[in-house]
Amino acid sequence: MPVDSSLLETLMKSNNNSYVFHLGNKEYFLENVSIVNSPTPVNSPTTRGGVYFSDKFAYKIKGTIKDLSVIPLLTKTMLGPNTEFGDIVITTQINPGPQSKVSIHANLTNSIQNKNGIQLSMIIVKLGYC
Repeated sequence: MPVDSSLLETLMKSNNNSYVFHLGNKEYFLENVSIVNSPTPVNSPTTRGGVYFSDKFAYKIKGTIKDLSVIPLLTKTMLGPNTEFGDIVITTQINPGPQSKVSIHANLTNSIQNKNGIQLSMIIVKLGYC
């Protein structure tokens, strides 16, 4: 499923979506979601560490999960303790109708825990209608 750029633009402009973070067999609400196109720390498109491809710009999604029971599951998704990223799927619905449910596949790049939950930073790798 390639990234649908018009769909991505719709998601970036939308403020009313509810997002569900799927990990393992559990679902978590992802709050305070933002989607941006931002630079990555590479000078040219490259394979980083022989593990994953990185371009000069990437679409990134950031959000917070208040349910801290997700923390033990996150170690299986992040590069570092693992040799590849685990698959993270986020779903949302953008409008009523047959083509309304959207699936976002992302790689977790960073997580920060605070008193309000855990903030996740991810790079979008696939995007499309379910």
